[in-house]
Amino acid sequence: MQIIAIDIMLGGDNAVVIALACRKLPPAQRNKGIFWGVVGAIGLRVVMIFFALQLLAVPYLKIVGGLLLFWIGIKLMRPEHDGEHSDIDGGTTLLAAIKTIVVADAVMSLDNVIAVAGASHGSMVLVTFGILVSIPIVVWGSKLVLTLMDRFPIVVTLGAALLGWIAGGMLLTDQATPQSISKGIPYAGYLFATTGAILVVAVGKWLGSRQKPHASVELSALPDEKQL
Repeated sequence: MQIIAIDIMLGGDNAVVIALACRKLPPAQRNKGIFWGVVGAIGLRVVMIFFALQLLAVPYLKIVGGLLLFWIGIKLMRPEHDGEHSDIDGGTTLLAAIKTIVVADAVMSLDNVIAVAGASHGSMVLVTFGILVSIPIVVWGSKLVLTLMDRFPIVVTLGAALLGWIAGGMLLTDQATPQSISKGIPYAGYLFATTGAILVVAVGKWLGSRQKPHASVELSALPDEKQL
């Protein structure tokens, strides 16, 4: 369930890329472009997660991955900027559209790969199952998911908290973390995970509150119509 939730929360951008990459195709080829682009993206993502699972067994890499996941969760709570995908070029041929989808998905999926690798606890079966279940939801249900995020901000907050929860657990389970910490602190796993979730939400809301007043100051600095 954690893997599926991560793929849905972090997969909205991928659904946008798929739509942009196929927008110039003839209507008869759009479904083919979406299908084969998604197949290629799924295969590449499974390979990336497989290598990520192997790397997370190396000391200190779970700590690095956990810190990066903290930042991803905080960034998830910050307002999105318009035109973020304006550089995605729609392919005029089926092969060009598929290539655009696969390459863009590989570049944009770093956050997804790290989060899924941390949530799977080394199980490729869970990784593969989670991706296979979530990809159709992302592709065909992305509009519904994005609408829920816009209408109910708590959905975004819960998603960010989930990433913080996983990040906190990764810090505790790294090979370099002394076992005396996990054994000496009662319920250390829940404590680290809960602290991570609270930290991500708190820092994300704090940065968001700072960003809004800054924007209002910039608007107030614009000259009045009467002065023009």
